[in-house]
Amino acid sequence: MFQLITTERQRRMFLKSKKQKSAAGEVSGSEIQNQIGPAKKREIFSWAMFDFANSSYTTVVITAVFSAYFVDYIVPKDSTMKDSSWSIAIATSTILALVLSPFAGAVCDLSGRKKRYLTYSTILCAITTALLYFVGAGDVWQTILLITISNAAFMLSETFCGSFLPDLANKENMGLISGIGWGLGYFGGLASLAAVMVILGKTEGVESGEIVARHQLAMVATGAFFLCAALPTLLFVKNRSRPAVGFESASFAQLVAAGLARFKETAKTAREHKTLFRFLLAFMVYMAGLDAVVKFVGIYAKKELAFEMSDITKMFLILQLSAAAGAVGFGFLESKFGAKKTVLATLVWWICGILGIYFIDRLSGATGWGRKELFFGISLIAGSGIGATQSSSRAVVGLLAPAKHSAEMFGFWGFFSRLGTLLGVMFGFLSDAVGRQEALLLLVAFFAIGGIMLLPLKIDEAATEMKDK
Repeated sequence: MFQLITTERQRRMFLKSKKQKSAAGEVSGSEIQNQIGPAKKREIFSWAMFDFANSSYTTVVITAVFSAYFVDYIVPKDSTMKDSSWSIAIATSTILALVLSPFAGAVCDLSGRKKRYLTYSTILCAITTALLYFVGAGDVWQTILLITISNAAFMLSETFCGSFLPDLANKENMGLISGIGWGLGYFGGLASLAAVMVILGKTEGVESGEIVARHQLAMVATGAFFLCAALPTLLFVKNRSRPAVGFESASFAQLVAAGLARFKETAKTAREHKTLFRFLLAFMVYMAGLDAVVKFVGIYAKKELAFEMSDITKMFLILQLSAAAGAVGFGFLESKFGAKKTVLATLVWWICGILGIYFIDRLSGATGWGRKELFFGISLIAGSGIGATQSSSRAVVGLLAPAKHSAEMFGFWGFFSRLGTLLGVMFGFLSDAVGRQEALLLLVAFFAIGGIMLLPLKIDEAATEMKDK
């Protein structure tokens, strides 16, 4: 499936040739990154396990459990800033990650230590998630601080993990491997959500103090789940990158200074990789819509459709399963039709799904189905686009990123993704201003505009050109 070198003899011959070239001083930049040899299936699976691990954070903390708990129990009952407070938490963490992503990517490329930075960001996210144990009713700003740190660390770890993709895959299987990772991630979300639901139990008729205590314990469990599930990645994925010439013994201060200098050359980098950066602009816009869906669907379901925790659990079970199937299924389609067509198909998919929710009352009257049942049905169909959109977008960056600057390019991927998140939090402020139902039209606009921006890009041609360099 992964087009790997399958025999030990082939592997020894490959490594021997690398050593001979290295001794003669003939190893190219891309070859230096691959001196360890092509990835085996176990290493690819270990890399994909990071998607399994980090989905625990975004599923439990950002999407399904903690967001609704924050609005109901941490923000004061009489506050008029419920959705807006959550938007502030998301926005502050996003700004921090946005500033750090390209710079951190440049430092990674210069130092050749992608795995070390992946480890640091993973541990930081896990610890600050567990520290949510200590916040309770009224601790709004303490919670915002911990969400800022944990979510920024999560986003940086996602960027560092993505930068390994060009090392592990080729043009032919990159979309499939990315899709497998993203699909596995949704099973990680399911597993972590199931573990947390055991801790939370039924909340109907339970005193608020007990509900708070259960949620606090659930955050410790989520941090532990993330760290433990990430161990295969941290232990078995090999660091193929090497320090840039002249930075073999550079101090951290020297790396920081050089990283800042590289970051200042963003305009030049954008001119050298026009197709990639035009894609990232389109990605930023449609990710605003997708990110708003992920960040606010739990709040929407609870407040607009009167979902109980059991209903939310059922909804996320549906979303996770459909998203996993979509990530893998669209990954296969991408190998046949190309990344651009796959992304465009998922955007159309999303527009139809959001419009279905916007017109849910009319659909309910026309079909005789209840609003909850319709929402579950729409979630099943539209949810398959969650993983597919993100996985296909990650594959595009992998195809267009030069090997020796992979971490930096994935840093820009993180940068534009965070800009999309900042655009997406407009949904929270607009919801408080005009209502959540009318604010859904903003999401439709994000998906439509992003698709229009993507249409003229010649991604396949640019990917072929990059492969030939």
